[in-house]
Amino acid sequence: MSNQTTVTEFLLLGFSDVQELQILHFVVFLVIYLAALVGNLLIFMAIAFDHYLHTPMYFFLMNLSILDLGSISVTIPKSLANYMLNTRSISYAGCVAQVFLFIFFTEADFAFLTVMAYDRYVAICKPLHYETVMNRRACVQMAASAWISGILYSVLHTGNTFALTFCGANMVDQFFCEISQLLKLACSDSYPIEVGVIAFNVCLTLSFFVLIIVSYVQVFTTVLRIPSEQVWHKAFSTCLPHLLVVSLFVCTGAFAYLKPTSSSISGLDLFVAVLYSVVPPMMNPIIYSMRNKEIKGALKKLTGWSLSTKN
Repeated sequence: MSNQTTVTEFLLLGFSDVQELQILHFVVFLVIYLAALVGNLLIFMAIAFDHYLHTPMYFFLMNLSILDLGSISVTIPKSLANYMLNTRSISYAGCVAQVFLFIFFTEADFAFLTVMAYDRYVAICKPLHYETVMNRRACVQMAASAWISGILYSVLHTGNTFALTFCGANMVDQFFCEISQLLKLACSDSYPIEVGVIAFNVCLTLSFFVLIIVSYVQVFTTVLRIPSEQVWHKAFSTCLPHLLVVSLFVCTGAFAYLKPTSSSISGLDLFVAVLYSVVPPMMNPIIYSMRNKEIKGALKKLTGWSLSTKN
């Protein structure tokens, strides 16, 4: 152990050595980041400034927007900055921060998606009890639980990962500090605890996923009993895209962390990482807002207020 090199920085993977592909990667990532940034900021502002949207569903949606902003801001800006500075390095402390923040935001995000599914279940399946069950205190407690669980789990994961001994190699085969890739750099006999934490994460994520599925099965069963195509359309147009994004996150995340490790990175690994780390924060504003009449109305009022203020 005495001849091991102390790792002070890591090298992140560049998407290509071809200049044209590097430019394409930069432009695509920049467009995705700006779209997610603008979309989530608009949701936050619309809900914050419109008191008609101060309801449990939109309260959770506002929290989700904050988390989406955080999660996508942890990974993409560093990749863009590395391209502009013609470097691939990230400091050891920067990698620790990236791992902590990414896990925190994504875990809390998934907890809020579960809470939002439960909110829709109560609203549609138990409408007479909605105000009692989803009262202000209950909503604050659920939101606080989601944030705190994200912090605690992130501390556990990050602490276990960087308690490992890295054996000199510092090339991370991903465009951000992904735990599954960091484990490949650890000494072979030093990461069983972190593997156990990942197994716990899989069980926790699957539990959330099952709760979401059960909630929406109940919602769909109740909605199909209502003889109204308008109600059907409203429920399915919101719930099905939600399920699609949740399923995308779970399946791609499971692929990234459960597949057998290999010594080389593949195009599929990069594609999967983009799907679970970049796509959901960009898709949530589209699913929950751009097709939502209340959000559209709030954005129009917000835009009108901004224009009148300038004039």
